Amino acid sequence: MTEASAPLLLQVQGLTVEFRTRGGLARVLDDVGFELHRGETLGVVGESGCGKSVTALALMRLIAEPPGRITKGQVCFAGRDLLQLPESEMRRVRGNRMSMIFQEPMTSLNPAYTVGDQISETVRLHQSLTRSAALQRAIEMLEAVGIPAARQRVHEYPHQFSGGMRQRVMIAMALACEPDLLIADEPTTALDTTVQAQIFDLIGELRSRTGTAVMLITHDMGAIAEMADRVVVMYAGHIVESGTVRDILQDPRHPYTKGLIACAPGRRTTVPGQPLQEIPGTVPSLLERGAGCLFADRCAQVQPLCRQSIPPLHTLQPGRQVACWMQREGAST
Repeated sequence: MTEASAPLLLQVQGLTVEFRTRGGLARVLDDVGFELHRGETLGVVGESGCGKSVTALALMRLIAEPPGRITKGQVCFAGRDLLQLPESEMRRVRGNRMSMIFQEPMTSLNPAYTVGDQISETVRLHQSLTRSAALQRAIEMLEAVGIPAARQRVHEYPHQFSGGMRQRVMIAMALACEPDLLIADEPTTALDTTVQAQIFDLIGELRSRTGTAVMLITHDMGAIAEMADRVVVMYAGHIVESGTVRDILQDPRHPYTKGLIACAPGRRTTVPGQPLQEIPGTVPSLLERGAGCLFADRCAQVQPLCRQSIPPLHTLQPGRQVACWMQREGAST
């Protein structure tokens, strides 16, 4: 685990993102804030559609405008607010000091170019290496992520690699410039269990070796337990709980966090053979936000106060926050 005294690398405050749709204006992120220290792994967890991937794209300033727009907030990375940088300066940060592994490597890799060309391009762009030096760096990175016969395979195309190997290529590309921050957005989507374990082991090993901070976006609580130092739980564009991985998994305070943990395979609260638990209902429409807590219609402990206004994040102790009126009132959920 990372020491709490590690230098602060990323500080996000009040990040708000809106998308204009045919049905109206959808606020996809609403006043999101968190911190990430050097060498630390921050897990971001929640159901599909809760805002995890949009958060990552906003940090990288890859929100398509239009229809999306970052309407307010700060993203302070190594002391600079990325939202205030001109695009030319942001390109020097993106892929160099901040890198991202996207969910689906087959759509993220260009099928018309060899994997070596694609890794080399990143290195040449940011580190001004010659073509031959950049290709050698690509070979070294493929070897580092465990791809056999890297010197030969560097000349192959994405379709010649398996799903797990393509994901390793994406990791090699993301780490080629030894970034300070790696954002991994569902890095094991559609991979079998064995390959998932290999990918997580690889990310953990590279983090330990290079000191890169990792922001791991996932819906997999098992991955959170294995990889994360701290956890942010998101729901409908809001952060509803945050804390150390031990806090979140052993003492969850928000009803939504409790539901996510109860739903996770291997964490059944019923007798063996019983079906997994589920969280009833669905995520509310971002176009029709009510006045109260966005989780109220799905919460078994809902109270009248919960339907009157959205609870702010309440600090239970340093580094431990929850957005729940019941916790704020000192009651048990």
